[in-house]
Amino acid sequence: MRIDVFSIFPAELDAMCELSILGRARAQGVLDIRCRDLRLATTDAHRTVDDAPFGGGPGMILMAEPVFVAVEEVAPPRPLLLLDAAGRRFDQAMAAELAALGSAASGGFSLLCGRYEGVDERIRTELVDGSVSIGDVVLAGGEFAAMVVVEAVGRLVPGVLGNAGSTAEESFAEGLLEYPQWTRPATFRGLTAPEVLRSGDHARVARWRGAMALVRTAAERPDLLAARGVSDADRELLAEFGLRLEAGC
Repeated sequence: MRIDVFSIFPAELDAMCELSILGRARAQGVLDIRCRDLRLATTDAHRTVDDAPFGGGPGMILMAEPVFVAVEEVAPPRPLLLLDAAGRRFDQAMAAELAALGSAASGGFSLLCGRYEGVDERIRTELVDGSVSIGDVVLAGGEFAAMVVVEAVGRLVPGVLGNAGSTAEESFAEGLLEYPQWTRPATFRGLTAPEVLRSGDHARVARWRGAMALVRTAAERPDLLAARGVSDADRELLAEFGLRLEAGC
């Protein structure tokens, strides 16, 4: 899968893409992440990419010309998405959609990191194919948001994670938070890991984890459970282990 990221800080983005699973996937040729410098498309001595907004106002605006030229010179994989507060809210479902683009004709997608007070509107309307937001927060630029998207998508690409089943049971995969987990020692400061996890009965462990995912989601993210719903099978699973959801779930 190829992912192009356009930014005025390509070296810093590239360094982050060398970390952990992203770095291994790049080295193995599973992920082709290309961090592009918007300033390379400038023609002045100061490599200027921003200017004051028409009509006045605070801050500077990312200019259309260097961004258009930077994108057109390399013909990146599409869609090209702008990191922007007005964009579609990024979530696990969108990460899966973008990961699936690895097998599409384009072979991937691209990201454009905004900066300053925003971008020239012609970038939004004539250059990019859409926009994406990681949440209702204000950042100085799109670089950290881009890394959230790159890592969330990258780990869903086949071959990136050592265990292909790692993404199947994690948070949001089935509209639920992931079940709680423990590791050795079995008892630590008087706190003991659940017996069921140490029983060796893998089928029972799987059922218990499913029940605990429901309980945790009801307690910590009831909005997710409300959107997903609770089936009769879910209630039977909870009853098997003597568990109940909070009132109203």
